[in-house]
Amino acid sequence: MSFIIAAPASGSGKTTLTLGLLRALKRRGVPVRAAKSGPDYIDPRFHEAACGQTCMNLDAWAMTPERIRALGAGTLPLIIEGAMGLFDGAPPDGKGATADLARILNLPVILVIDAGKMAGSVAPLVQGFMQHDLTVQIAGVILNNVGSPRHEGMLRRALGDTPIFGMMPRTRSLVQPSRHLGLVQAQERPDLETYLNAAADLIADQCDLQRLERMLTPLQSGTTPPKRHPPAQNIAIAQDAAFAFNYPHLLQDWQDAGASLHFFSPLANEPAPDADLIYLPGGYPELHAGTLAANSVFLNSLRDSKAHIYGECGGYMTLGETLIDQDGNAHKMADLLPLDTSFATRRLHLGYRDLTASTGLLRGAWKGHEFHYATTLRASGTPLFAAKDAEGTTLPPMGLIQNNVSGSFAHIIDQG
Repeated sequence: MSFIIAAPASGSGKTTLTLGLLRALKRRGVPVRAAKSGPDYIDPRFHEAACGQTCMNLDAWAMTPERIRALGAGTLPLIIEGAMGLFDGAPPDGKGATADLARILNLPVILVIDAGKMAGSVAPLVQGFMQHDLTVQIAGVILNNVGSPRHEGMLRRALGDTPIFGMMPRTRSLVQPSRHLGLVQAQERPDLETYLNAAADLIADQCDLQRLERMLTPLQSGTTPPKRHPPAQNIAIAQDAAFAFNYPHLLQDWQDAGASLHFFSPLANEPAPDADLIYLPGGYPELHAGTLAANSVFLNSLRDSKAHIYGECGGYMTLGETLIDQDGNAHKMADLLPLDTSFATRRLHLGYRDLTASTGLLRGAWKGHEFHYATTLRASGTPLFAAKDAEGTTLPPMGLIQNNVSGSFAHIIDQG
């Protein structure tokens, strides 16, 4: 069996605990994989660094149960980090919650409780989660932000026979730096190994690793999802600190279907390789806009290319004419789409998206999500996608398509 690490709410310490556990198990010689619930590009790269295995996203809103079971199956046990609160999903009915993954994969949940400001009240909280939905098995708890041995004793007495897998003391040394889309990326952390080992030290000291290890056996799928066809056979993919947001399951789909993938770095001013498709994923081009604007080898390789070019979110902004950074400075981008975007005035755009493209390489229905703070100042021409939100409400068309170039702020998760 494998298990899911979840919590009643965001900010309970799931990510730090998951990373520490993954690294602690690796140091004990226990090979384990990790997965992340929902649409998240940043946490999975930390998971990979912690355990040394590719981390997949398992999205119960965008993926079918068969797809989730196939991605979750493998020769190594799986630890899944939940998103938000255990039962928090998309409106109107909460679909996509971590609890959905627990049901689909028939996995137990270890509930991480931020106990920093409670004592006896921890009992009705935990009992409520255990009894709320009996199709979701909560195997026990890990209590976080425990202030003292006296506090620990109060919590243990309140919980009685509830299985407790660990008591994590209150500490500020493991707080991670963040920015507007989440944590600072793993590849940008020169102290990453020090951080992961410190988290593992704490987990090894405060959690019952042997008990947790006994819960780890591989998942079997029993299902084979339909093959996904690649958008092209030779695909050039931008990959560096400015363009890091791609989903491993999609890249694996393309490779399994026979596509060849070639990676290049726009920040290093590398030209896009010859390919049938140039893919600019999302990331943080707004933090590197000056560098990108000056990298003529990269930009000219896009302008001169006869290949299809597709950009998501940050990649979409890079394909536009102008990107204005948070300080109000305008930077000339590839100028392949009639698009101007700005971070000088930020507004959050967030949510799942049902997408339909009637033309181009992405013709068909897709499941995706939107998560950015950019403001569109100008977007003229033919939209790429018709769009609806998770509640089925029709949204304004998304993105642009012009000749061989297309893109939008949506991140594609899976076929619709």
